[in-house]
Amino acid sequence: MSEFNVAVVGATGAVGREMVKILEERGFPIKDLVLLASKRSAGETIFYKKKELTVHELNDKSFEDIDIALFSAGSAVSRKYIPIVAKNNTIVIDNSSAFRMNSHVPLIVPEVNSHDIKKHNGIIANPNCSTIQMVVALKPILDEVGINRIIVSTYQSVSGTGKDAINELTEQSSQILNNKKPTRKVYPHQIAFNILPHIDVFEDNGFTKEEMKLIHETKKIFGNNKIKITATAARVPVFYGHSESVYIETQKYISINKLKNIYLKTKGIKLVDDIDNSKYPLAIMSETYDEVMVGRLRKDLTEPNGINMWIVANNLRKGAALNAVQIAELLV
Repeated sequence: MSEFNVAVVGATGAVGREMVKILEERGFPIKDLVLLASKRSAGETIFYKKKELTVHELNDKSFEDIDIALFSAGSAVSRKYIPIVAKNNTIVIDNSSAFRMNSHVPLIVPEVNSHDIKKHNGIIANPNCSTIQMVVALKPILDEVGINRIIVSTYQSVSGTGKDAINELTEQSSQILNNKKPTRKVYPHQIAFNILPHIDVFEDNGFTKEEMKLIHETKKIFGNNKIKITATAARVPVFYGHSESVYIETQKYISINKLKNIYLKTKGIKLVDDIDNSKYPLAIMSETYDEVMVGRLRKDLTEPNGINMWIVANNLRKGAALNAVQIAELLV
């Protein structure tokens, strides 16, 4: 296999560091790895294959001779640099929301719609973390019996906000346990020992931007605008791993036993569903498993085609960095 020059933009962030780690873990064929970040982070070092690589400041000339660029530095950086980079014959995989809903940019989850990657014009979008795990879990059902409706409530960890949020949860927890008043910098309310039904900004319709991402991105990935979707996104005091309570109504009947058998055979999904022994997906398990975990499978009590489930995945890995690297693997 050929080797490629790869750049990671936002390399010092939580997702960027995970990208570097996963590129090494999966043996991605790299000739030269270039790490890029803001001026503030330039000069830091990150280990890759037991070598210290220096992080360089991002600029317009950072992408000469780069074959694949993995972006995870936020929408503003993506909008500024990606159009320039794409003209360089560099293929960009962007983890921000900047280009996700652009009709000319494929939104890819390899287990779900890998065929759409052929539509790229130099830019490929990585979906939102909560969207990725849900569509991976629902795709086998969509293929088998179709889906008419999705109702999802998310319970998202603070690492989805970034390093500062991780630090805030740590500090607030310590402050409260030591009878001190918790200090706030990242979230509008205390996050330690609390739940915030608020992720991203509120839109005019009363939904948050995070909730609308779930709705719009799921329809685009599935290539189906007729699916009825509603979402509620909440931030919980968990460091890593997003959890989701999902209710769906299928077009045709499917038994829980048949669905379990399908999941057992589906790559990228780990079935954890043994209620007699209190086994079901937990957020802490996402630090061990890269698969999307599914459990608490049960039929609705009033709707024959209604199914409830609990879905968990690591938001930094499958929800971001791993999915981006898997897209890069599709490319090569």
